[in-house]
Formats: sequence, structure tokens, C-alpha cells
Amino acid sequence: MKIAMIASEAAPFVKTGGLGDVLQALPDELARVEGNEVALFLPYYKTIKQNPEIETELLSAFTVNLTWRQQYVGLFRLVRDGGPAVYFLDNEYYFLRDGIYGFYDDGERFAYFCKAVLASMRQLDFCPDVIHCHDWQSALVPVYLDAEFRSDFPRAKTVFTIHNVEYQGKAGPEFFNEVLGLEDYWRGVCSFDGCVNFMKAAVVRSNLVTTVSETYATELRYPYFAHGLSGILAARGENLRGVTNGIDTGVYDPATDKALAKNYTAATFADKQICKRALQKELGLEPSDAPILSMVTRLAGHKGIDILCYVLRRLLEREIQLVIVGTGEAKYEHALLSVANEYPGKFSMNLRFDPALASRVYAGSDIYLMPSKSEPCGLSQLIAMHYGTIPIVNATGGLKDTVPPFNPETGEGRGYTFQSYNGDDFLGAIDRALGDYYENRPAWDQLAKNDMAVDFSWKQPAQKYMEMYESVL
Repeated sequence: MKIAMIASEAAPFVKTGGLGDVLQALPDELARVEGNEVALFLPYYKTIKQNPEIETELLSAFTVNLTWRQQYVGLFRLVRDGGPAVYFLDNEYYFLRDGIYGFYDDGERFAYFCKAVLASMRQLDFCPDVIHCHDWQSALVPVYLDAEFRSDFPRAKTVFTIHNVEYQGKAGPEFFNEVLGLEDYWRGVCSFDGCVNFMKAAVVRSNLVTTVSETYATELRYPYFAHGLSGILAARGENLRGVTNGIDTGVYDPATDKALAKNYTAATFADKQICKRALQKELGLEPSDAPILSMVTRLAGHKGIDILCYVLRRLLEREIQLVIVGTGEAKYEHALLSVANEYPGKFSMNLRFDPALASRVYAGSDIYLMPSKSEPCGLSQLIAMHYGTIPIVNATGGLKDTVPPFNPETGEGRGYTFQSYNGDDFLGAIDRALGDYYENRPAWDQLAKNDMAVDFSWKQPAQKYMEMYESVL
């Protein structure tokens, strides 16, 4: 099967969040399936183009039109052996910038990208069976395919994956005429609630719509979660499905992670204590057997930082230590840093993005906190469990799917959950976990080892995607 993957980011080339992790691992896993030919298409951002460790070759140069604009496309291919083919679409006007997102013309930049991808596949004479698009930045591909490129790819089917419905790619109604340059028939497809909406267009035009967990696929049918698109999404019926993400267990593996003070497995679980002591020393925490609670996260309200702040001082009255790594909204940065200064040796606040430190936090912690208000899938809880760190989560989205509640009597489950989004219920879940940590340590350690044994790789999710591709074909 020939599969084209279209996205705005993919590690290790460029990454701002979980989308980059998914687009690193999923194409690689699909490429391992016998008979598959996988191609990944990305913008040729400045950070990629000027990275001397990324070797590319120019294959072709041509132009595409966005109404009156005639824009250059440089088609580059990654030079490497094995794995899926990786293509970068070069246009310095759009992509040679300091940063990936957040520009005034992001709509135009990614409308160009969507059209240039299809033109690039035509240049390559690559005729995919499935074109798999990810999030709003690639959401106009199904539209341009049917509007202008269908004769080039007569049998291609489209799959669109929503990684986070909150970001839909909205522009004013004038954007349709000024940038997209489509016939008027397509105006209704691309418009919603008085504006052009990239994601809505993909939802109605793709052959299949997926999202990143089974529960999130259900939640998106309801207004509370769908940010205005509940009716559009619910109308897709059986053609809206969920596949829970995996993690790249080659990248996230406590047995081989070079950032750790000591590598360990479930069989050598006692060595995790070496990582804990090293983390305490690195971050200036007091040497202690108290459980380390941690978060590696964006500091944003929907990540549960608001309810964390609500209970923070009460939490720090308990026999625990707290480590947070991440950046985000200024109000949360200031609030957390202020409290951390009141609890030296007990609360370490690290306002930075540091993947190596994140690995050491996953390995050195006992409990991982993920009280998200909503979470399409979540990767951090999967990484934490793979490192033997037990999660406490709000039972929403992918967190509900991946962290069934622990039953100390039967030993079933993977972590601790709370059902309603408020600080007191969150603190109650923490107290249940602390009770087991202090009073039933053998069961606690066994739970951590059980979590480490769960297969969180991309093998099963990739197989589910293959089954979906086959069904849509």
C-alpha cells in the first residue's frame, strides 16, 4: 500500500508537541509493514534547512498558484538509508522564519503547503492509495485533491486525524477568494460559523476522520469538547473513529535512555531509586524517601494547572516532593515559581523545555500528575508508565483509555483517577496514591512493574490504522 503522510511537524526534524512525536513514530512503524511504501511531507522550515545534521537533495522546482500569487516550490528529499521517504517543501517566503507557528499569515502559509504537497506528489509521480492528513495545517489537502488534483490521483482516499480540535485553522470569509482561489461550489465546504475553517473542510471531505483515542472520538460528538464542531463531527457517524496513540519505545526506554543516571528494567526495578537520588541531587531537593510527584507539561489551564494551583499549598503540606518542568502562560509560571520559592528543597520549578531533564524526571519520579481538563490522547502518561512512574489522571479522553483505575485488592489497573474536574477530587486521588505508597509498598512496586510491562509501542496502533486504510479502500 502506498501511504502519504502530511503534517506540519515531525521529530526529529521539528517538534513543538505531541504531533511531532506521532509523526516520528507512526510513519516508521507503517513502513515496517511488508508491501507498504510510505512518504512523509513536511514544510522546509528554517530550523530544518539550516541544520547541518539534516542532509537533503533537491529533486525539483516548480510553482503553484494561490489566486493571483504564483509561489515557488522547492522539493527536497532527506538523504538516508531505510525508513519512509521524507520530503521537504521549500519556500523561504513562508517557511524561512524564526518559529513554526504564530504568524499573521499562518492560514496562507499552510494553504500553500496543502496545495504544494499535492503538486509535489504529481512531480514525483507518487500516486498514493491513502493520503493521511494531520491537524488543521494539512486539512485543505482533501479539498484541493477533489477540487483540482483528482485526475492525477483518481483512486486516492483521504484520512484526516484530529490531534486537538481546539486548533481548527480559522480565517475571515474574505480568505476564500483572496487566498484559496477555488470555485464558488467549495465556499460552503470551507466555511463554518461565518469564517473559513480548515478543519471543518477536512471533516466533511475526507473519506475517514480519526482522532487519537477511542474516548476522545466519543467526546467530540458533544459540544463541551468539540469547540463548535460537535454537529459536524457527529454527522460522520461510523466514519469518525479513535485510535489511541503509542510512544516510540526506541526513544523512550529506561533500559537504554542515555540521559539517566542508571538504566533499569522491570527486572532491575530497584535501580530506579538511583535515578531518584540523582534527580534530587540535580534539582536541589532534600535527600528523602518521600515520593516525588512530577509534571512535564505546558503550563496552560486545560492541562489542569489551574486546579493544581488551587490545591498546591495543601499538597505541599504532605510528605511529598514536587517537580515541574515546562513553560506556558505567564500567570501560571509566576504563580508556580512563587510557591516554589517558599518551599526550597521540596518543590523544584523548572521553566524550560529540556528533553534530557524530562527523561530524568520520568525515571526519578514515583508519581506522575496529569489532571488535564481535556486530553485527546496524552503521551506523558504513557512515557511515565513505561518508566515505572505511576500516573494520577483526570478520567477524560485518552487518559481514561490508557489509565484504568488501580484496584489494590485485585492488582488490576494502571494508576489513579478522578472523575470530576476540580481540585479537591484531584487532591483526593493523590491522597489515595500516597496511602498505597506508604502503607502497601509491595503492591505499589508491583503496579509500577506491571505498567512497565504494558506494550505502549506503535505496533498495535499502526495495525489499527492499516485496517482502517484497507476498509476505506
